[in-house]
Amino acid sequence: MYPQMKLQIIKKPASLFILFFFSFAFLLCATLSNAQSFGYTNPIISGMNPDPSICRVGEDYYTVTSTFLWFPGVPVYHSKDLVNWELIGYSLSRKSQLDLSKGSGIYAPVIRYNKGTFYMITTNRRNGENFFVTATNPAGPWSDPIWVEMEGIDPSLFFDDDGKVYFTCAGNNQCEIDIKTGKRLSEIKCIWGGTGGRYPEGPHLYKINGYYYLLISEGGTEYGHFISIARSNNPWGPFESNPNNPILTHRNRNAQSNPIQGTGHADMLQAHDGSWWMVFLAFRANGTHHHIGRETYLVPLSWSSNGWPLVYNGGTADLKMNVATLPQKPFAKAPEKDEFEGNQLDLKWNYSKNPDVTAYSLSDRKGWLRLKPATETFGGNGFFTFIGQRQTDLNFKASVQIDFNPVSENEEAGLTVYHRPEGHYDVFIQRQKAKRFIVLRYKLGSITHEEKRLELKEDLVQIVISGNKDMYTFECVQGTETLLLGKVETKFISSETLGGFVGAYIGLYATGNGKKSTTPADFNWFSYKGEDK
Repeated sequence: MYPQMKLQIIKKPASLFILFFFSFAFLLCATLSNAQSFGYTNPIISGMNPDPSICRVGEDYYTVTSTFLWFPGVPVYHSKDLVNWELIGYSLSRKSQLDLSKGSGIYAPVIRYNKGTFYMITTNRRNGENFFVTATNPAGPWSDPIWVEMEGIDPSLFFDDDGKVYFTCAGNNQCEIDIKTGKRLSEIKCIWGGTGGRYPEGPHLYKINGYYYLLISEGGTEYGHFISIARSNNPWGPFESNPNNPILTHRNRNAQSNPIQGTGHADMLQAHDGSWWMVFLAFRANGTHHHIGRETYLVPLSWSSNGWPLVYNGGTADLKMNVATLPQKPFAKAPEKDEFEGNQLDLKWNYSKNPDVTAYSLSDRKGWLRLKPATETFGGNGFFTFIGQRQTDLNFKASVQIDFNPVSENEEAGLTVYHRPEGHYDVFIQRQKAKRFIVLRYKLGSITHEEKRLELKEDLVQIVISGNKDMYTFECVQGTETLLLGKVETKFISSETLGGFVGAYIGLYATGNGKKSTTPADFNWFSYKGEDK
């Protein structure tokens, strides 16, 4: 074979050129595929995705975030480049893993990988109990909980080289545990007091170049949030505080005008190309308010000559990051329109607390999502019929086509901007006497205000909600006629107004308002178009 190939090359010089050309093209493509890319946009995971934790397996990256009272709990995101992320599943997708009739939901999860197994540890906060679940595939299924014999919030795991496993939680309290049973194997010790900021929390322990580094959040998850770090030769300390703490914050004068605020609760890792990165939470402030929640951001790290991490640009981050990155490997863009086809809802949909699965159907009316109204009033503290997805953009347009013909006046169904029970803006269909109406209502604490009520024709209805950083606009479409229902400020359903740690959801709901209801609400499609990036 080889002598014959050599003879052909000698007799046909053009063949040599062709062989050289394709070899060069192959090498060029290989080089470009491994070359660094440049620049990205923060946040990398938008909408309510706070308290990010990250781990790497080879050239794959996985991140989890907090979900509080939303179900399923703890989304798992996958990336090949740290910039583009795809939702692949949830760590807590069964009631046996997460019973939201107890506690106040899931705070600050951590994901780690060790010897072929993924671990996600978290707490259902007010239960005072911590647990972890395991999986060999991060997309699931994940195991039932293994409970840890130690209380506290913001739990984290560290797998040391000698096989010992350390559990560290808020206050920087630490113990050794049995990773098979969750049993505590040592006394509890506070390993570092922090730098003096309030609420030392979100601790993560790492071993890098022989040192144990402890990365923590301080200052509270508002405008004074910051990240500090310490190190020791021993996982039990004593820990030496970085003289340049905090290593990441926007509380200082140099970042006071940055649209990114509340920077904190971070996790860091080394990428497969040797570069170092940090994920952290922050929010996009609009004046003194933010309403779509705390999101996940990314910033590069370097290391000083004396072994301390240095965060980009003096410990700050920007919306537009002009830095080298891993080669970009984006995922296929998700469709804007959900046609409710198939047997399962898209992963992006969440329920409020554990759902009554009999209230949701994709099979009762093919190509439609059917919601069966719960007796519980929408927005109450019980279990109501609601399904929503995060508002991921300050500028967006959401719309839905609904077929709902209530037979009694207590029944309603529609589209909502929902932040928490104390604050939501609702557009819904309701019957009054013999007529059907479209209604715009605002719920803010103890105030309930009906902004507009218009009579509808007996036909399908399209509800449209659009938003920018300042205002929501609500419209109704029947046939070729578009009716403006009203406009209202975003700041009234912000975290600063309502409290709490969540962000706005755009959702579909149906309710009997305290009475039994038999009229289902059918949704033909739902569309969400984000315009921030």
